[in-house]
Amino acid sequence: MAAALAAGVLACGWAAPAAGMGVEKPTITLSPNVIVMVLPPDTTVGQLAAAGLSPGLMSTGIGEAPQEQTYLDISQGNRVDDTLYDRPLPTLRSFLFRVPHWQHIVQRAGSAPAEIVPGLLASSLLSRGVRSDAAAAAESARLMAARRDGAVGVSNFGSFSVFASGIGVVRKEMSRMPADELLIAFAEPSLDRQIVPIGIDGEGFDGNLSSDSTRTDGYVLSTDLAPTILRRFGLPIPAEMDGEPIHTSGGIDPGSIEDLADRMQVIPDRRAPVVILSLVAWITVTALVGLLFGAARRRALAWVALAFAYMPLMLLVGAALEPSTVTEGLLVGFGSAVLAAVTLAFARGWWALAIACAITVVAYAIDVITGSELTKLSLLGPNPVFGARFYGIGNELEALIAVMVPVGVGAALTAKGGWGRGAGIAAFLGAGAVTALVFAVGRFGADVGAAIVLPVGAAAAAAFLIPGTVRIHGAPATANPHRRTLVALIVAAPVVVLGAVALIDLVSGGNAHLTRSVLDAGGAGELADTAQRRLELSAHDFAQAAANPLFWLVIAGVCACAARWRRIDAWMRAAPFARAGFLGACAAVAVGVLVNDSGATSLVLGSLALGAALAFAWAQAPGTDP
Repeated sequence: MAAALAAGVLACGWAAPAAGMGVEKPTITLSPNVIVMVLPPDTTVGQLAAAGLSPGLMSTGIGEAPQEQTYLDISQGNRVDDTLYDRPLPTLRSFLFRVPHWQHIVQRAGSAPAEIVPGLLASSLLSRGVRSDAAAAAESARLMAARRDGAVGVSNFGSFSVFASGIGVVRKEMSRMPADELLIAFAEPSLDRQIVPIGIDGEGFDGNLSSDSTRTDGYVLSTDLAPTILRRFGLPIPAEMDGEPIHTSGGIDPGSIEDLADRMQVIPDRRAPVVILSLVAWITVTALVGLLFGAARRRALAWVALAFAYMPLMLLVGAALEPSTVTEGLLVGFGSAVLAAVTLAFARGWWALAIACAITVVAYAIDVITGSELTKLSLLGPNPVFGARFYGIGNELEALIAVMVPVGVGAALTAKGGWGRGAGIAAFLGAGAVTALVFAVGRFGADVGAAIVLPVGAAAAAAFLIPGTVRIHGAPATANPHRRTLVALIVAAPVVVLGAVALIDLVSGGNAHLTRSVLDAGGAGELADTAQRRLELSAHDFAQAAANPLFWLVIAGVCACAARWRRIDAWMRAAPFARAGFLGACAAVAVGVLVNDSGATSLVLGSLALGAALAFAWAQAPGTDP
């Protein structure tokens, strides 16, 4: 096989035209050669590194993707959640010259709210005179070499070739590779494997693999392969491709990559048990204290609210330590409880909530600004193994931070005392703008939702401080002739922040979701696809949540609070800044449910955070009943 591959390199050469006397002699120029090898499923990162390849992990799809879907995603350089297609993918294992059911595949791709073009890679190469082919033994992996018409060249040694082989063949090929050849080898994907080992050998690859898609050392996407191949041939990357060319960072360190794989793979199964069991434990302790020691009931409610506020912080610590499941559960449950108790012991009244919220939000802001190395591996982080988000805070943390920012600011203003309306409005808007930029700018968090919900929360909180809305320090509420103008300006805050984020991304090359999916959109059609994609994913999130009892418990709690709102509002009337912060947080959660593609998740986590804030507010309002 190695001899045949070498012959393939010679077959792709072209002769320069000859001329008469005084003209350069004819020369033979060899074009680059790119070989993709699919290896046995048990191939490891260590084996790839030992063979001399730059190692990494490759995300095979969004969620659990069938093997054939992974290969199609590579051929099109783009991918979406499997739930966005209107039909399942047919079985495609046995074919030779043409992919069976190709029209079905094309129509299925057209049903997705995205620019999905099966076979785009091979057709892009062919349009520039570069032939693609695949060995018959590669079976369904031949999809990577399919053209837009479904045709696949049988292995006649084109410049881009796909093979199925073992690690031994990879070593032999590497020993005789020309300087400009690129070899990409990855373990065979399957439905139950969201990441597989991958290795690349060629000029410029001398460390762990990475890409701008993931911004993670040792982690790339299946959709990054097509741009990498096109870049090697010096060809432009079509706008329909969403992946980014693969590069290397640092030195070759297979151990760090294996550690990354271990951590990413435990996050999905560990996140719900650790979070829910911690909540159950705290609520149980609070209920027992209330039953056995009635006088301590208010302090117990304040404690459980602070424990909830510290929970994301301890999840960040867990990401740093990468402990076992039991250890991480104890770290989060017990660690948050201890921090809450210590805070209550040293901070009086609303200062305790302000401190807890500030510490947690600032910790995430620092980590996100420095690359979100811990956030991405925390249990409520972006869940990179799922294949949709790889850095920044993600929708789960966004829902919590959207509550903690206005609630924390309101608590601090209440604790400090002596602040006027103007100072309160400035504090809310300032905190909302700063945190939105930190968590939304592409160089950091790249979370478009944060650019909307955080300013909305700040604007809504500030709106409740406009004269004529509430009383501050017993002063009468007076009418303000400019109230409508003020409300309009404050509500415009999200638009201003989105514009600032877009400008910063364009200037800095942040390459955020906002820039790539909105500013770089090819027209109204692509913008409509983005909106439709988010709505469909949100609907799917609600459908899944409907089978979870926790979702209905949260819905029941929201309904109960709505029915008793007048009584609840009375708890906060004596603390107008805290009240404004809570109402701003309610607005942020409501908008987050609408604008995010995981609306049910935003509703559940945001409502739990609001419930914790209510518990603390009641604890600070003696003489009232819950």
